[in-house]
Amino acid sequence: MKSTMSFMKITQCYNRFWKRIFMFSVLVWVYLFYVTFYFNCEKPFVDDLEQTLAISLQHLDEEHRTNVELTEMRNDLVHKLRFDEKKMKKKKKLLYPPPEKYELLRRRIYSNTKEVWYYIGSTLRSLANEFDDLKPKVSDMKTMVDEHYRSLLRDVAKLADVDGYSQWRWKEFGSLSRLVEKRLRHTQNPPDCSKARKLLCNFFNNCCGYGCRVHHFVKCLIVAYATERTMIIDNPKNWEFTSRGFENIFIPLSDTCTSKDGDTVSLWPGNETTQVINYILPTPEFIAKHLHPPYIPVVLPEDLAGRINVLHGDPAVWWIGQFFKYIFRPQPSTTIAFNQFAKRVHFQKPIVGLHVRRTDKLISEASLHRLEEYMYHVEEYYKIKELNGEYDTKRIYLATDEPTLFDEARLKYPEYDIIGDPEISKSAGSLQKRELDDSIMDIITDVYFLSHHCDYLVCTFSSNVCRLSYEIMNSLQPDASAKFTSLDDTFYFHGQVHRLNVALISHKSEGPEEMDLEVGDEIEVAGNHWDGYSKGTNLRTKKTLLYPTFKVTTKIEVLPFASYPNITLNTWT
Repeated sequence: MKSTMSFMKITQCYNRFWKRIFMFSVLVWVYLFYVTFYFNCEKPFVDDLEQTLAISLQHLDEEHRTNVELTEMRNDLVHKLRFDEKKMKKKKKLLYPPPEKYELLRRRIYSNTKEVWYYIGSTLRSLANEFDDLKPKVSDMKTMVDEHYRSLLRDVAKLADVDGYSQWRWKEFGSLSRLVEKRLRHTQNPPDCSKARKLLCNFFNNCCGYGCRVHHFVKCLIVAYATERTMIIDNPKNWEFTSRGFENIFIPLSDTCTSKDGDTVSLWPGNETTQVINYILPTPEFIAKHLHPPYIPVVLPEDLAGRINVLHGDPAVWWIGQFFKYIFRPQPSTTIAFNQFAKRVHFQKPIVGLHVRRTDKLISEASLHRLEEYMYHVEEYYKIKELNGEYDTKRIYLATDEPTLFDEARLKYPEYDIIGDPEISKSAGSLQKRELDDSIMDIITDVYFLSHHCDYLVCTFSSNVCRLSYEIMNSLQPDASAKFTSLDDTFYFHGQVHRLNVALISHKSEGPEEMDLEVGDEIEVAGNHWDGYSKGTNLRTKKTLLYPTFKVTTKIEVLPFASYPNITLNTWT
């Protein structure tokens, strides 16, 4: 065994020896071949090597220049990409307005849904009154129609929540509202009162209630805005805002200018060079109509009318509301009084505002409406909320000049939380107490809660207080034009010249009580009968008759007001 291993070791050593000899021989032959080749080719090889090196350096220089160019291009592209990225981010933040046709059509579908409901409800009631045996069937049909109506109305209303424009509406509302306020601050706070152009607001009528007076008051401010003048309250006692004046309750209209003095003074209309124009309200009857201010609502300013029309379902209401919002800026003491009242009556939301005006209003200006008529529409409001899955405590804020309504409401509607103060009703119902300081503050409190904190209004537009609350409500949100029910009149501005409808669909009368309509006809509105028909005077035929409400739309009237080119805000950003 040992001898075998020794033999194998000797064999391995032998093989390694001859392998080394072979490798050494190969290396010697390679070396000799290389030396021979080098000395035979030395000169051509060096020349080729230098030429190759020169070409390589040239290529390297070209590559360097190309690299510099590419680096510059890269830097430009990076800069452009970063700019485009910022631009895209900014673009994403922009809120684009909805098409005007879309907004008008969406709101028209909503209003026409209500009109067809008025028509069907009125027809069913007529059938039930005419045929006693049909009453059970009609009652069932009315119940089903009401369910269809609430469902459809809810679906149409939800379009504004899901169409993607909700954020734009709030942004545009804020932009427009701030713009109007900024312009008002500009006109009301001139740097030099002694040189400012002014509009003195005079009131000479002791038979006008608080709601009537403040509508005349806002008329003054609108005329001042339209003519770019500073409005000054003249004969403040006649306005009867309280014995201590307007500024006891609200923030002054101006911080810089209260003097009525000026180099030149004249009655309205005066002219551009007249420094002080005296505007008397109500406008005396002997004054010719062409001398009345043309800017009285429902006329809109030309430079803003288009934007307001896209934003709001009743542009004139939004426009009027902006001036009331400026006028009714409460003093800190007034705000404290509002907060104390809210705690005392346990004011909570959601809540429907109910304004019931009776006493002197029923003598010549309005018809009596029973509490049940108001509460029917309150019930409809809460039924729609229930369709949305909202089961809140049902509440109403009752503002009335009839104190006994509180007990009546609690007796007939025990499932409702009735919020309000009967003591306010006592002062509002007394003609002797109505103009006392506490009574004025009571009216202001009712208006404040009806407009600022109620989700929906049920009232009668024959009342100035009802319309005032609705106007202010619409100054506080993008569009509250559908958040009301009036039991009598359609909306109108106290002292307006007229309000026009324009026919969108032709109509052939079906009786002597109806008018023919051609597309484009303008109708001076007298009122909505809440049965599918309105009444008015066709300006083409001069006839005062009924017409189907769904075949017309409100005409937007505009005039060139002062446009304040130096007082602007961004529009869509």
